[in-house]
Amino acid sequence: MIYAVIKAESNFKNDAKSSKDAIGLMQLMKETAKEVSQNINLQLDDDKIEQNLLDVDINIKLGTKYLSDLIQRYQNVELAITAYNAGIGTVNKWIENGIIKPDGSDVENIPYKETNNYVRKILRDYKIYSNL
Repeated sequence: MIYAVIKAESNFKNDAKSSKDAIGLMQLMKETAKEVSQNINLQLDDDKIEQNLLDVDINIKLGTKYLSDLIQRYQNVELAITAYNAGIGTVNKWIENGIIKPDGSDVENIPYKETNNYVRKILRDYKIYSNL
């Protein structure tokens, strides 16, 4: 799963930076990284957070923990992947408004085209990597 996320997020380019300021292999936002780092007792210096997120080990550790937290939160891989891309607030709103089901069985109804394609790509690549 992590390989599939890294492939979709950065195409394995460890110094990737997005136009929305997501950084590194797993394209983490600084605020998300700070929050997750506190949950695993990893100290990130505010002055060096970008440098920290470009460190492969730190980026993967934080990204993996974040995805794990999302899977625990939603009890569903499809919704976790959706939240990884679109954000927790957005996914919760879609569930509350009946756009997608809480069990993730209808993620094809995701209204953001980018996120819809993202989830499909992750699930497809996950199957490929699992078979390899």
